Amino acid sequence: MNGIDWDALGFDAYRTRTVIFSHFKDGQWSPFEATETFSFTFDPFAQVFHYAISCFEGLKAFRQQDGRIALFRPDQNAARMKRTADFLGMPCPPKELFLQMCAACVENNLEFLPPYGHRASLYLRPLLVGMHPQMQLVPYPEAVFAVMCAPVGSYYGEHLRSFSAVIPGNYDRAAPKGSGSYKIGANYASTFKPYKMAHDQGYTELLYLNSATRQFVDEFGSSNFFAIKGNKYVTPLSDSVLPSITNKTLQEVAADLGMQVEKRPVPVEELAEFEEVGACGTAVVITPISHIDIKPVLEGPEVTRVFRFRPDGEVGPVCTRLYRHITGVQFGEREDTHGWCYYL
Repeated sequence: MNGIDWDALGFDAYRTRTVIFSHFKDGQWSPFEATETFSFTFDPFAQVFHYAISCFEGLKAFRQQDGRIALFRPDQNAARMKRTADFLGMPCPPKELFLQMCAACVENNLEFLPPYGHRASLYLRPLLVGMHPQMQLVPYPEAVFAVMCAPVGSYYGEHLRSFSAVIPGNYDRAAPKGSGSYKIGANYASTFKPYKMAHDQGYTELLYLNSATRQFVDEFGSSNFFAIKGNKYVTPLSDSVLPSITNKTLQEVAADLGMQVEKRPVPVEELAEFEEVGACGTAVVITPISHIDIKPVLEGPEVTRVFRFRPDGEVGPVCTRLYRHITGVQFGEREDTHGWCYYL
């Protein structure tokens, strides 16, 4: 089927058959269309080019054990996009249009939906872009909403293997009372350079602290932070952290498993007390962290402290259990007691 090696998929852009799109203008959304042309034409004065007026979502479709096709919690993505669009002053597709276009994207690209048994999925990227040509710093009610997709496997090339992370002392992710808790494309731009430096030094992830005091854990560059402390699932309470749908799901799973869930400020020093640490998000699901280094200057050689949770590559029992539970629901191997799956 298309010559795709389903077991070798990573996480990257992949040319599929169609993109689904709709245009908001004059107070209404146009009927959505499918196009096989993977390009959009915008005026060079479009808001998105000058003022980064855009936001996006990420969700997955799964071919389940019984052959059914399920989107995982797309209603939560629709709600989060609405929250971000409101922050930017953009028109946002209503929930029903969001769901219909996501379903249409899957249905129009079915040959790229991995078969059951390969632990792979179809990643959907809904994108909302401000396209009105202007130079004034005011929102304008015109936008394009598009949904594209790509078959994906593990974000880092391997399923459930622990990796290292670094706290960069000279880089911040989000300002207090800023845009950090919204899924705005511009929020990710400032992570490209430090990610490149971290990867060159052998680190997989960046862990950012709160920028106001640098005393508390905020989140990873690509995903939320969580930790295991005895029978507790701990995750930061911070106004600058993106409300991760995967983290929300893991909190519910942890509670179902009899764990105590604590959403609260997490002091940096408390890293020494955790038995397991993980990054969580739609793309990664869970990436266990083996150890976290603190570097005052990311570009420099000095490491002032190391917090170690597991030997490199090893995964703790709680991360393993949480991962198997959530992916079991996604692939239809466990009962969906919360109604998380949206079936096509």
